[in-house]
Amino acid sequence: MKNISLRILPPLGLVLFAGSGLFYLLGGCGSSAADPQKAQAVSTSDARIPVKTAAVTQQSITLPIHASGILTSSAEQRLSFKIGGIIRKIYVDEGDVVRPGQLMAVLDKTEIDAQVNQAQQSLQKTERDLARVQGLYSDSSATLELLQNASTGREVAKETARIAAFNQQYAEIRATKGGKIIKKLMNEGEITGPGTPVFVLFETGKDDWVVKISVSDRDWARLNTGMPAQVGMDAYPETVFKGKVSDLAPAADPANGLYPVEIRITPQGKRFAPGLFAQVDITPPQSRAYSIVPIEAIVEGDGMKAFVFALQPDGEQVRKVPVQVAFINGNQVIIAQGLEGIGEVITAGAPYLTAQSKVRKE
Repeated sequence: MKNISLRILPPLGLVLFAGSGLFYLLGGCGSSAADPQKAQAVSTSDARIPVKTAAVTQQSITLPIHASGILTSSAEQRLSFKIGGIIRKIYVDEGDVVRPGQLMAVLDKTEIDAQVNQAQQSLQKTERDLARVQGLYSDSSATLELLQNASTGREVAKETARIAAFNQQYAEIRATKGGKIIKKLMNEGEITGPGTPVFVLFETGKDDWVVKISVSDRDWARLNTGMPAQVGMDAYPETVFKGKVSDLAPAADPANGLYPVEIRITPQGKRFAPGLFAQVDITPPQSRAYSIVPIEAIVEGDGMKAFVFALQPDGEQVRKVPVQVAFINGNQVIIAQGLEGIGEVITAGAPYLTAQSKVRKE
């Protein structure tokens, strides 16, 4: 608000400057001092900011959960090598259909073959040592302890050879089930580590489609398996797919602090493909009381956080109150928390206020 300055001129009258405008207040012939109360009233400007307020209403609302995710399948498999090494050959590509047991990729087996040979040679040596100690023990030339140590060494070498042979077997990737390769993550000549995915296999013959979303801890606590959900997809904008909550993660994802949730849906005659973008709406049956204020009362909104101004008990001072926005419904804002014990908030004039402002209620 612009400050108004008054300049009092004796007999000629009063001149009021307001911004760039010049207004004359004609006075009487006598001196202005003849009416001291009037002069005092004119010379004092009201610096308070005019505001309007609105009541904070309470309403019991069932708050919906909105989330987005990617269409995938619970039958999806990520295939990898058990051991690390250099990928020597890849026999399939993205889009190929594979049958159970089909060879898909192999590592360069130079290192693992050497480990297997080394383990077998070690096993043969321990068997010779055991036979020698058994002969000496039968002639009473070796102690029982030496015999037991030789026997244990032979068993350790046998297990080492078995481990090496097992790893040699899994230096290749074979399809565990029939399906389609929807993604090839590595190429020939690259070095891969144990368990690093090389292929993503989508099992064919099943309509086991799910949408994977992530929700906050507050929303996760309101969900239960079996709750109905509505799913929309950009690929089919005119179709609303029916779904239900099929899985709730027991722990949050360390990467983002959100809880993964799976929504199982059926194609309803549409053609699905992994990776389709989906939007999920879930309305839990629980309801709770929320505060509702006009949208004009919100200042400094940042995501779900915002501020409102409320009057102090004296009716002139204000205080800035942080609130958490649940959602916006038309010209109303649903407040999840922050307005406890506050009966009204400032609407008109709120954007011009600070914590030090003085106001007058119109």
